[in-house]
Amino acid sequence: MGKNYICVFYETEAGKKPIEDFIDSLDASSWDKFIYKKELLEQLGPELRFPHTAPIGDGIFELRFKGKEGQIRVLFFFFHKRQIILLHGFVKKTKKAPKKEIEIARQRKLKIQ
Repeated sequence: MGKNYICVFYETEAGKKPIEDFIDSLDASSWDKFIYKKELLEQLGPELRFPHTAPIGDGIFELRFKGKEGQIRVLFFFFHKRQIILLHGFVKKTKKAPKKEIEIARQRKLKIQ
């Protein structure tokens, strides 16, 4: 199955890609799980649902998977021309995603739109 969407890492004005740094910091098996989930997202886009993704509000979704580090979340949104912008990643340590993590994604999304 080919790609219908393309995932793009959020980039700061200084050219840094914090989400890429986060993904690169993961254990090898967690990194493999991220690649698998990202490929599913690129194939299915908004049709990819729970348990792989979940909406968290303001047009932002979480890509969900478990790694050695714990419950890993990558926050993203659907952008123009079938682009998916990966905004922020973190290891979830509480039942709900921490507001500060969601706020980072919201602020990054605002800078793009």
